[in-house]
Amino acid sequence: MIKGKIMIVDDTEFMRRVLKNILIASGYDVVAEGSNGAEAVQLYKLVRPDLVTLDITMPVLDGLAALSEIKRIDSQAKVIMCSAMGQKNMVVEAIMAGAKDFIVKPFNEERVAETIHKALV
Repeated sequence: MIKGKIMIVDDTEFMRRVLKNILIASGYDVVAEGSNGAEAVQLYKLVRPDLVTLDITMPVLDGLAALSEIKRIDSQAKVIMCSAMGQKNMVVEAIMAGAKDFIVKPFNEERVAETIHKALV
């Protein structure tokens, strides 16, 4: 049984692949992938996933700007930010802007699955 449709947005293909493998192994359906914030906004409009994982630091439109745009399109959008260590201020800003939670890179499989599950419940 598929637990939810998820869109992954990260400018690094390797990170998208790692996250996608974790999500698929946890029973989620990865319905779209983007490599920058502008793609995230366009894909969100098209796909309307149950949840978006959004990297904070990306080209074209960063994660915080993309989060704001997605929330403007759908105030109920569920977004989890992905951040590297040392981006605490940006994570706090993202949570205040409406992100549900965050996961830290490098990804811990259990933490990712747990965070996604909690956000979708």
